[in-house]
Amino acid sequence: MADLWSLLPVAPADTALLVAILFAAGLVRGFSGFALSALVMASAASFIAPILLIPILWFQEMAASLLMARGGWRDADRRRAALLVIGNWVGWPLGLWMTVSLPVAASSRISLSVILVLAALQLLKISIPALANRAGTLVAGFVAGIVSGVAHVGGMVVALYVLSQNDTARSMRGTLVLYLFIGSLGSLVYLFSFGVMTLAAAQSAIMLVPITIIGVWLGTKLFNPRWEPYYKPFCLCLLIGLAALSLLRSLI
Repeated sequence: MADLWSLLPVAPADTALLVAILFAAGLVRGFSGFALSALVMASAASFIAPILLIPILWFQEMAASLLMARGGWRDADRRRAALLVIGNWVGWPLGLWMTVSLPVAASSRISLSVILVLAALQLLKISIPALANRAGTLVAGFVAGIVSGVAHVGGMVVALYVLSQNDTARSMRGTLVLYLFIGSLGSLVYLFSFGVMTLAAAQSAIMLVPITIIGVWLGTKLFNPRWEPYYKPFCLCLLIGLAALSLLRSLI
């Protein structure tokens, strides 16, 4: 842990808190298929700048996706996932440019606000029928790319899109897993191009991966089809609460 403290640009106490947050977020990701980055961003953006969290979250999402890739490939709507990824790759650089250009306080508040809005829309089961075609899928992917560049929570935009398709919970979970895995591969190019993914950032992120993997593994073991109706509302309420609390703290 001493090596990790020296690699992360935060105090040891904050590093310990980040470790706990990553484990809990991995647990949620394992049984719900989404919300890892959103939970971490909502919980940690008040003491770690989003621009520093984004490369850390890239590695955590990639590790979680590799762990869950088999089930995602089997259950996902692959055509939709492919269109979403294409849109995502187009939108990513715009969102990342905004994050790099904005002051830390402003980017943190924007990230938390985005999480609040997306979580509330999903909790209210807002459906957008206009997205239920090829063009709509590409638009959803594009918006998800922008949001990923800002707060690394594009999966929540995709979850909102999938809700408009009336898919089963298992299919939605699989599509999200596949989207996050393939989309992350392309986003790595942008992270290097904008200088966000540095050697130090990669080293600290890799050291945190085992914590996330343990959480995801445990979460997949806890996944039970009988509890599917409760997973998403629980995650969304948790996100809204954490994001609202963090946003309030940043404004005081």
